Amino acid sequence: MTVSKHEPKIYLLPNMMTAGNLFCGFAAVLKIIEAALLNNGGEPVTNCYHQALAFILGACVFDLLDGRVARLGGCESPFGREFDSLADVVSFGLAPALLVYQIVLKDFHKTGWVIAFIYLLCGALRLARFNCIASAIKDSSELKEHSNEFMGFPIPAAAGLIASLTLFMLWLEEGARTIGRWKFALPVLLLFLSFMMFSHVRYPSFKGLNWRTQHSLPRFLLIIVILAFAGLNYEWMPALLFVGFLLYGFIRPLLSPPLRKEIEEETEKQE
Repeated sequence: MTVSKHEPKIYLLPNMMTAGNLFCGFAAVLKIIEAALLNNGGEPVTNCYHQALAFILGACVFDLLDGRVARLGGCESPFGREFDSLADVVSFGLAPALLVYQIVLKDFHKTGWVIAFIYLLCGALRLARFNCIASAIKDSSELKEHSNEFMGFPIPAAAGLIASLTLFMLWLEEGARTIGRWKFALPVLLLFLSFMMFSHVRYPSFKGLNWRTQHSLPRFLLIIVILAFAGLNYEWMPALLFVGFLLYGFIRPLLSPPLRKEIEEETEKQE
């Protein structure tokens, strides 16, 4: 059996990470559908929401890992980029839009459809634009500059912000059958993030951060403390981190170049 010369190279480990991302998105969608069925039967749905949110945040972790595994092994490929975008549409586009629709937008009927679809559409268009720009860039220095920054709020961070804030709202309404009045902030957030994904606000990509990155002991301990604190306070700390990242894009141009370099330093003492 002859293999076409145009057959894409498929690297196992990074694409396994992307497959994990896609699985988490698929599982989140299933849990949201399960919540819809339970809600129609009058049963509490918060457990399904918690599981769906965990899967969306899990997809963020897999998305964080796949590119780093590919870059570490020198096995980045056009196939991996396209596969990653398809997984992102499900995990960070469809799942959050469906989640917000089930929680609050269904009460607005067709207007709810439009709001949820706008978010999904903007996310898909953003991913398509990113891939087109990456494919068109030939110059290595321009490609490095493109990979060091995101223009507009990245869709994994948008999904993480929606999921973590929803988790925070569930924590505030602990013991209740559904999310309370805070849920009406979610449609506004969905539309705002749709705009932010296509904005010209720039965010650091942190793509230079990998297994070979070296930092000083105090910085290493600070990172460990933050991660541990976030794990112990998972109900609200991830929301704080995602909101902080969103706001950082607005204050970033106001920072002095040395301070910005200190905050975003990713390649210090790499071998």
